[in-house]
Amino acid sequence: MLKAINISKQFPGVKALDNVCLDFHEGKVNAILGENGAGKSTLLKILSGVYTQFEGDIQLKGHSVWFGSVREAQDAGIAIIHQELNLIPHLSITENLFLGREISNDFGILNSSKMNEETKVVLKRLDLDISPNTLVNKLKIGEQQLVEIAKALLTNAEYIFMDEPTSALSDKEIDNLHRIIGNLKKENKTIVYISHKMDELFRIADYFTVLRDGCTISAGEMASSTEERLVRDMVGRDVNIMAKEGVFTSEEVILKLENLFLKHPTLKGQYLLSDISFELRKGEILGFFGLMGAGRTELLETIFGLNATKSTYTLSVEGEETLVKSPKDAINKGIAFVTEDRKKEGLVLGMDISENISLTQLAGFDLLNAVSESGIAKRFIKSLKIKTPSEKEKCQNLSGGNQQKVVLAKWMVTNPKILFLDEPTRGIDINAKKEIYDLIKEMAKTGLSVVLVSSEIPEILTLSDRILVMADGKINAEFSASEATEDLLLKAAI
Repeated sequence: MLKAINISKQFPGVKALDNVCLDFHEGKVNAILGENGAGKSTLLKILSGVYTQFEGDIQLKGHSVWFGSVREAQDAGIAIIHQELNLIPHLSITENLFLGREISNDFGILNSSKMNEETKVVLKRLDLDISPNTLVNKLKIGEQQLVEIAKALLTNAEYIFMDEPTSALSDKEIDNLHRIIGNLKKENKTIVYISHKMDELFRIADYFTVLRDGCTISAGEMASSTEERLVRDMVGRDVNIMAKEGVFTSEEVILKLENLFLKHPTLKGQYLLSDISFELRKGEILGFFGLMGAGRTELLETIFGLNATKSTYTLSVEGEETLVKSPKDAINKGIAFVTEDRKKEGLVLGMDISENISLTQLAGFDLLNAVSESGIAKRFIKSLKIKTPSEKEKCQNLSGGNQQKVVLAKWMVTNPKILFLDEPTRGIDINAKKEIYDLIKEMAKTGLSVVLVSSEIPEILTLSDRILVMADGKINAEFSASEATEDLLLKAAI
């Protein structure tokens, strides 16, 4: 029903796609696998009319087609749900769903009641029990993801492209999304699905195609393949992620937190975080696990000085009691913070690599020497193995894994003593993930203390010396690396 034949796409200095061929099976989930930068998202953007300049042929129901815009692709039955959600936060669900295709009467006046009714119908199909008038910025990430799917259903799309749809979802939200996809398959919709989560792909995908360096490497039925084979096709070699070696023995406490309370932003008299205390030792990787909403990110933000007016606690760094009223205070005390959302909070995407790395060196009206800035960037590009033509490459042109390395470089240039990592490998491929793991372990060996927040239990078990489990804004359990298991962590988190 839908074919991509010898698709090629060139960007300045990069050939993103090179004669890529794919068949998408009707009424099935068709997975596209590959490392960051393999060309997956570029292909979807070509098929959905985002990119209009390319070589090759798109065939839809046996006929060659070319889409000059996203609207033309939508009219042909194609809808795309991007990794970065395309919703307008201060508009309602109905207004987002009908943006650009509003229903009006003969006098040109919007028919709000009809649009609301149609919104209710499509939300019911998704088991989303929310008023159509709810503003999008009041929704959870998982609910926003379902609103994006609702947009696709509202257009009666036959082909639904999903680019990393579960990267920010909880396990419960992922199960709900998979159930919805199962219903879409029953309606004979064709699903094209990109994800780095192998276990998820084996649960949901019927067919796969592997891309590497912009080329088609392999394709077939998911049931007849293995994770080892797919990873080998993606990377070109076997990738073995090894657990952290050795037993951590240092007793030197670098950070001590006592009795942290954080007020709830909307519920008066209640707390988002309650009575949290822990110690971090020199060179230790301390893992924090918990379900979405447990308060892990808020804990790191509070220690980093982002909630100074709403929190109370006692903090000591290297045995000296300190007051952190702002991120600047935290940085001055040797704390660095790699945030969860690298594109929104970690990078200025329109700036180049050297400019992003130098951001943490600016203070007041300081001006950086361009030669020095370039030299620092080159040093980190080499040491962190950032794949880029030069230090002047815009960060928006890098793959997810390389963007994350730039964020790490930005903080490592401050020579921190303590590094906070919030979901450091979200949305990056298995090879980039291994490289990030190796970097974290190497940094810990040099004496850097790491606080690692992750929703992925294998990641927590692989990297941590000690694990704290959070639930409902409190620390619920503590495990050493040797005693921790997936079952124990989940039970403590629930």
